[in-house]
Amino acid sequence: MQERHTNRKQYFLEQADTTAKFVIPYIEQVIPVTQESRVLEIGCGEGGNLVPFIERKCEVVGVDINKGQVENARVYIAEHCSDNTKVTLMAENIYNVTPEQIGTFDVIMLRDVIEHIPDQATFMKHLKKFLKPDGKVFFGFPPWCMPFGGHQQVCQHKLLNKLPYYHLLPKSIYKGMLKTFGESNGTIKELIEIKETGISINRFQRIVRQNGYKTDLQTYYLINPNYQTKFGLKPRKQFRIIQAIPVLRDFFTTCLYSIISVDKK
Repeated sequence: MQERHTNRKQYFLEQADTTAKFVIPYIEQVIPVTQESRVLEIGCGEGGNLVPFIERKCEVVGVDINKGQVENARVYIAEHCSDNTKVTLMAENIYNVTPEQIGTFDVIMLRDVIEHIPDQATFMKHLKKFLKPDGKVFFGFPPWCMPFGGHQQVCQHKLLNKLPYYHLLPKSIYKGMLKTFGESNGTIKELIEIKETGISINRFQRIVRQNGYKTDLQTYYLINPNYQTKFGLKPRKQFRIIQAIPVLRDFFTTCLYSIISVDKK
């Protein structure tokens, strides 16, 4: 297993770096990020993505279902940010959270999260409750069919965590392969869950439209911006000809950035 998947502080710092360099500048193409901004991150994990917003003196709320990761977030953010008085972190299922508890937001962020959420259409409806009238939602996620869309890089086995595309095998064969190579029951369970919730670009775009949102900005990446922090690779947008072919783009697009808002038409 790669170190970044076990060293949570390293992962926290990588998240903070990518969000500062790429995500906030991307968001600012459609909405300013200032000390007046209220920002919600769903699936905040250790809170690394929130750090650049905290440093800009935004009011931030992070929600994650994983209690252990939220506890880490409290520690890491306290260590990293001199002023965290405008930070709220909650270990809770977002479906159990209401606007009366946390308010509404200018920016909602889901980075590498939507592909883990069951019934994404229902989730998109729930999301509207937390948006201000002119609020924006940022998504960054790996399309299901991309080389590592199954998150198999978390595997312990050195072959499995570097082998692309095999997550697309039928479920029974995929599960058997993971067992044969000695992956733990916990890892197998996690990867099978992702197989059930992984989302394609087409499906994401369809859910956006069907739930009354419009797309304000969208970018297909051949090389994920996060790969610069992880591997020293310069981000690169997908070739236009690949973008135009839905059958191909999911296989060769390592990340989709998308900003959506409620369609008022």
